[in-house]
Amino acid sequence: MAITSITDTTTLSNGVKMPWFGLGTMSTGQSDEEVAEVIKSAAKVGYRSFDTAKVYKNETGVGKGLKESGVAREELFITTKLANTDHGYDEALKAFDESMEKLGLDYLDMYLVHWPVPGHLESWKALEKLYKDGRVRAIGVSNFLGHHLEALFKVAEIRPMVNQYEYHPLLTQKDLLAYNKAQDIQVEGYYALRDSQEIPEIIEIARNCKKTPAQVVLRWSLQSGVVTIPKSTREERQRENAGIFDFELSEQDMAVIDSLDNEKRRNPHPDEVKVSK
Repeated sequence: MAITSITDTTTLSNGVKMPWFGLGTMSTGQSDEEVAEVIKSAAKVGYRSFDTAKVYKNETGVGKGLKESGVAREELFITTKLANTDHGYDEALKAFDESMEKLGLDYLDMYLVHWPVPGHLESWKALEKLYKDGRVRAIGVSNFLGHHLEALFKVAEIRPMVNQYEYHPLLTQKDLLAYNKAQDIQVEGYYALRDSQEIPEIIEIARNCKKTPAQVVLRWSLQSGVVTIPKSTREERQRENAGIFDFELSEQDMAVIDSLDNEKRRNPHPDEVKVSK
């Protein structure tokens, strides 16, 4: 798969084009102004996909940065997520409206159910309505394992187009990746750079490629067919992370990184997440 530009896209099951590479915004800035500056610097670098969530408490800042970036709305791909405390049909619709008001958007590119906690099946019906009404271009889930997807398929009229979950060299969940691909669900990974840059094998590959360990890990993610959204608040690092489109990892390098998996999670296991108000 040839991914040679920050603007290259994958086509979701409904035909919508989603950038392979974007900016995650969890724990980004302490104020709306700080968050906005992060968004604007990334937009200047060339980022066009931005991922947020209600629980990040930065949707207002993200929206401010997008507006001030000067980038045309049709060039952007914006994602936010339904919080665990907002499950239920009416509750999900209300939460969506609140997120849209904070983001200052007329439509959303993708809305995700953040975790598979009780009530999410009712919420999915709300996401289907938002999709049918044209208020969101794509709907999906986050942190869903295979059995969560199977349960969703039994009640869903519209299947999720994306499954976003923790994905890095120490947690590849190969079976889950293969399952999503077989179901025509695009995998999007987060925490790509957690703990990965200190691994000797990755450092060695980076030295041979004349790239940084972070760039090697991000390239590995893309070549695995996974959309990746690394977080960075500094323009210098945003540029470094985006400097991955002028090289490819060999099959041998990919196999070495794949072999590092030790099922090390940073986030809780999806079956153990607790809902707290």
